[in-house]
Amino acid sequence: MPTFVDRLIEQAALKSSWAVVGLDPQVELLPPSLLESAYGEYGHTLEAGAHAASEFCQRIIDVVAPHVVAVKFQSACFERLGWRGVKVCAELVRHAQEQGLLVILDGKRGDVGFTAQAYAEGYLGEVEVGGVPQSPWGADAVTVNPYLGWDSIQPFVEVAKEYDKGVFVLVKTSNLSSGQVQDLVAEGRQVYAHLAELVSAWAEELMGLHGYSSLGAVVAATFPRDAARIRALMPHCYFLVPGYGAQGGTAQDVMPSFNPDGTGAIINSGRNIIYAYYRPPYAEEFGPERWEEAVEAAVIAMNDEINAALAERFGRPGSIRPQKPDLL
Repeated sequence: MPTFVDRLIEQAALKSSWAVVGLDPQVELLPPSLLESAYGEYGHTLEAGAHAASEFCQRIIDVVAPHVVAVKFQSACFERLGWRGVKVCAELVRHAQEQGLLVILDGKRGDVGFTAQAYAEGYLGEVEVGGVPQSPWGADAVTVNPYLGWDSIQPFVEVAKEYDKGVFVLVKTSNLSSGQVQDLVAEGRQVYAHLAELVSAWAEELMGLHGYSSLGAVVAATFPRDAARIRALMPHCYFLVPGYGAQGGTAQDVMPSFNPDGTGAIINSGRNIIYAYYRPPYAEEFGPERWEEAVEAAVIAMNDEINAALAERFGRPGSIRPQKPDLL
C-alpha cells in the first residue's frame, strides 16, 4: 500500500491542486437557510447546531472534492458542540474519504506514554474491542505538538508506519505571538530551526517512494522568510501551510514552502473558502442563498492563484508530476 505522502503527491498531481480546505464550522456563521431548518426541527439546542454543522460540512466536501487534495477537520470546532459534534466529525471523516479526499484531523495533540499511544491508535490506527480490531476515526493524518519531545511523537510515527498514515508536526505556526517561543534563540539559532532539524531526522522513519516523508511539518504562510529557512533544513518533508487567506497569507507568501521543483507543500484555507459567501466578491455575486457556488468559486480561485504563483516562481505550471509517474 502506498504511504500517506505518496497518496498525497499522486492526488495533487492528478488534480493539479495543492489546496486543502479547512472545515472549521462555527454555528453563528452558517448559512441562514441551514440554521432555520435545524432550529425548526431541534430548537435552539446543541443538537440543532451539530445537525446544521453536519449538513454544511457534508455539502462543502461534495463541492470541493474535485478541486482539492484533502480536507482538514479542526477538531475544536466539533468538540465545541460536545459529543454530538464529535460524532458528526467522525461521520464526516468517512464521507470525505468516500469522496476520494485525504483527511487531516487537526487536533494538535501532544502528550507522552500511554496517552500519546492512545491518541495515535484512536486517530490513525485501530483499537481492539473484544479482540476485534476497529478503526475509531480512520483519519489519514493528524497534527501534533512537539513541545514534549520525541517520546510524544514516537507513538504517532510507529502507528503511522504500521497503517501508512501521516503526521504533521508543528514547527512554525501562523499566530502572531508564535515568536514568543518559536523565535527564541538557543545556541545561536531560533527554536524553530532546532525543531526543524529534529523533525527532519525523525522523518527518516517514514520515507515514501517519491523522496518525501509521511512525517511532515506545519509551517505558516504568515512568516515567509522563516518558511524559506525551514524549507532548506527540511528538504524531504511535506509542509502543511496554514495562514493563507483569512490570516493574511498570499499565494506569493506560500512559495518559500515549496521545493524548487514545485512540490513539497499543501496549502490550507478554511474561513476564506467555507465562508466565501460573506466576503467580496462572492457576497455580491452569490450571497448566502447560493453559498455552495461561492465556496466552489473561491476554491477554484485559490487553485488558480497558487498555480500561477508556482509558474511565476519556478518557471513551470502547477501540474507538476511526481518523480515516478508510472505509479499514477
